[in-house]
Amino acid sequence: MAKTVSTSSSSNVKPKVDKISDATKPGISQDIIKELSAEINNMLSYAVYNGITINTEVNSLIQNSSVDDLINAHNLLCKNVAPATPKSIKYTKNLHSEDNSKMILSRLPLVRNLIILALVFLAIFIITGTSSAVNNDSLDKGIMNNHGEQLLLNIGYLCAISGLGVVFYLLKNVSSSLKKGTLLPEESIEYMAQIVLGIIAGLVLSEILSVYITNPDNVNLFNKSVLALIGGFSSDALFSMLQGVIDRIKSIFIPAGTS
Repeated sequence: MAKTVSTSSSSNVKPKVDKISDATKPGISQDIIKELSAEINNMLSYAVYNGITINTEVNSLIQNSSVDDLINAHNLLCKNVAPATPKSIKYTKNLHSEDNSKMILSRLPLVRNLIILALVFLAIFIITGTSSAVNNDSLDKGIMNNHGEQLLLNIGYLCAISGLGVVFYLLKNVSSSLKKGTLLPEESIEYMAQIVLGIIAGLVLSEILSVYITNPDNVNLFNKSVLALIGGFSSDALFSMLQGVIDRIKSIFIPAGTS
């Protein structure tokens, strides 16, 4: 009887050990495999819909359905649909699959917010531009020599032009991203930061660099307006330029290879 009880108790322990070893066994989870399959289907659908040539090796790889074959098929399709990515394709697909009764601006808040900002900048530009406080003489004085309401209106005028420039650039980018299927949801945060950088870049060009690239006596409404517009539109280029100058200065005082 004692032996029977001992055998029974040992047989009850053994499955628990096997279960723990199976749970801790390394490998790709079923969730990852399902995600691979879903992304492969999304990329195939995107490629077929947009007339993109698909590598025929994908067919045999998908039929085998092993993990290695799914990964290889995923890699091939990523090359076929580039510059689009599985993430951007899924996001674009979700936009089109939402309620069709909604306007595109409701389904795509990024475009809606950029259009609203463009209208706000345009309104500020019109209000400040028609003010008698904003003219050639007041802009020639710059930030240092203006004060009070006149200073506020002049800065508002230049910021509005810079804002129009950067929003114009971002709307063009969004339009291109939608066509290429490369739009990502987190770009809305990046674009908000880029708008602030564009306004700063417009002020830097119009108020600081204009003194060095032109004769201060010849700075007028047209020159500063154009510089503010260019600064807003090419804020990333201006940032890269300034970063390059800083890197050169650092290389003079800090030898290469030192932290």
